[in-house]
Amino acid sequence: MQATAHLATKASVSWPLLLLAGLAGAAVPVGLRVRDRLRRRADGERLARLRIALSELDTMGDQEFEYALRDLLVRDGWAARKVGGGGDQAADVIGVRPPLGRIVVQAKHTRVGGKVGSSVMYQVKGTAGPAHRADHAVVVTNGTFTRDAMAWGDRHGVRWVDRDRLHCWAHEGKALHDLLGLPARRSRPPWRRTV
Repeated sequence: MQATAHLATKASVSWPLLLLAGLAGAAVPVGLRVRDRLRRRADGERLARLRIALSELDTMGDQEFEYALRDLLVRDGWAARKVGGGGDQAADVIGVRPPLGRIVVQAKHTRVGGKVGSSVMYQVKGTAGPAHRADHAVVVTNGTFTRDAMAWGDRHGVRWVDRDRLHCWAHEGKALHDLLGLPARRSRPPWRRTV
């Protein structure tokens, strides 16, 4: 009984400290959420101003180039992630943006003056829909495409971004979906149509 009375006396004297400790414990998670929100906003503002010169893209390695393309898509309002690597099934970056749908980007970083051939277009066309459920397939290079690759891509719905288009997208800040005139998602992807 004396111990209980002693604890009650101590608690009545130190209640302000207990209250402060409880408030501090509750404030920490709120503070962390606010800090994370501010960090995301700052990252978003930084990406909104993102501009990359062709000379910078030329000096990048393959992985850096893929991350740069991901960042450019994020800048344009896509929820994008880098997925490239071994067994990537012709997709280095995948993004989603309603109402445009899902985009698969195959990155082809070349030496200056390098050309991308038709075989890349075939691979991307073969996997974009079936493997990645994409509405849009795009091949991006810091080089150029062969005439056959561009013609085949135009005929079969594989968009291409060569050095000139990459300059407009990365350095001048034009959104990729505007640059390529990407239409809104179809109600039913073409690879799921029944005959």
